[in-house]
Amino acid sequence: MHRIFTTSVSSVYPAYVAKLERKGRTNAELDEVIAWLTGFDEAELLRHLDAGTTFAEFFDAARLNPNVALITGAVCGVRVESVEDPLMQKIRYLDKLVDELARGRPMAKVLRS
Repeated sequence: MHRIFTTSVSSVYPAYVAKLERKGRTNAELDEVIAWLTGFDEAELLRHLDAGTTFAEFFDAARLNPNVALITGAVCGVRVESVEDPLMQKIRYLDKLVDELARGRPMAKVLRS
């Protein structure tokens, strides 16, 4: 089991926010991306962050977007579409979406609209 699986989402969330804010993006945009990927509304996301939910629990409760297979490309040199572990792939999907936001990609393209 990889260490990230038992890491709380709330411990990584501030790093996502900081990365995006440095690049001129907002916390609301991050929440929108998370909602698109997981199906969580704002209240559900806040509950998971407040509860210290692990990535394993977070993605277990998620209702993944049907267009998630459209997320392709590399994160940290690893192609997200070729990650074999389903949980790790979901975490990489989130990382990829955050990276795309940070690079200034339009929200419509990040959300595969």
